[in-house]
Amino acid sequence: MRKPLLKLISTASCAAAAMTLATAAVFAAEPAWKPTKAVELVAINAPGGGSDRILRLMVKVFQEQRAMDVPVNVVNKPGGGGAVAYTYIAQQADAHHLVLANKSMMTNNIVGRGPSYTEFTQVVNLFAEYISVTVKPDSPIKGGADLIDRFKKDINSLSLGIATSIGNPNHQGLAVALHLAKIDIKKTRNVIFPSGGAATTALMGGHVDVAPVTAALAASLARNNQVRVIAVAAPQRLGGVLAGVPTWREQGYDAVVSNSRTFLGTKNMPAAQLAYWERVFKRLTESEEWKKELDENFWSNEYLPGVEARKQMDRDDAQLRAFLKELALVK
Repeated sequence: MRKPLLKLISTASCAAAAMTLATAAVFAAEPAWKPTKAVELVAINAPGGGSDRILRLMVKVFQEQRAMDVPVNVVNKPGGGGAVAYTYIAQQADAHHLVLANKSMMTNNIVGRGPSYTEFTQVVNLFAEYISVTVKPDSPIKGGADLIDRFKKDINSLSLGIATSIGNPNHQGLAVALHLAKIDIKKTRNVIFPSGGAATTALMGGHVDVAPVTAALAASLARNNQVRVIAVAAPQRLGGVLAGVPTWREQGYDAVVSNSRTFLGTKNMPAAQLAYWERVFKRLTESEEWKKELDENFWSNEYLPGVEARKQMDRDDAQLRAFLKELALVK
């Protein structure tokens, strides 16, 4: 006897529902990706440099939070303005290796050195930091305006210690003000160093006269009277030990320069691996320990997950291309 149509439909619906639940149970049972071996967080510069200091602070917070079940190591890959580190990451197969990149990556690529950010997976954007200009504590250079006057009188009278490449945010933290003062920045004497720590060590040793570095590095040295900070490329004065340092704007030059910090991984990173790191870094930025580090290091929290981080890098790249062209550093 033929069964009623309604009963057939009901039976089929129940079977389909049962299959859906079974399938969902299988997927729910599948574990999300997580590291199965030691994680490497790669610094683009030598120990003491900006990304090295940031990563070591970050690892300290991870350890306090017991954020991961595997060891987390900082690996230094200095050289080529970050190119050595980026090449290392490009050769990796999965998300056990991440590099902390900054805008230098884009400026280097724009002027024909190093890979493009488009060759990697944008994992998260973490924060931005402003650039400061440092001299020796006993330097005759009294401030930003005095520095510019000396350049106007003799552009070869002072040497600049730049980490890690010409045109990058550290360089721009001084070059923008010089450009606004009608000084030909292509004629300045520049000495390139593998890290901000190396640049300021040379400064303290009297091997260079001026070193533009991140505000966090400058503040750590200023606290011990190892350097004197004469200008910050921020929209307003910073706090703490830098509270007495005038901005470039206060000294007559509208130079505001920040450097963003973004984690990159190997290209075409699987979604599960990207999602893991987005969760880990989101928890980091929400922790009190990390908020304390932001305040103490003059960092501005600008957390963005992968897709949004990529959009931000696209915008930054377009702005930097126009910026470097204006500074006559690229055609």
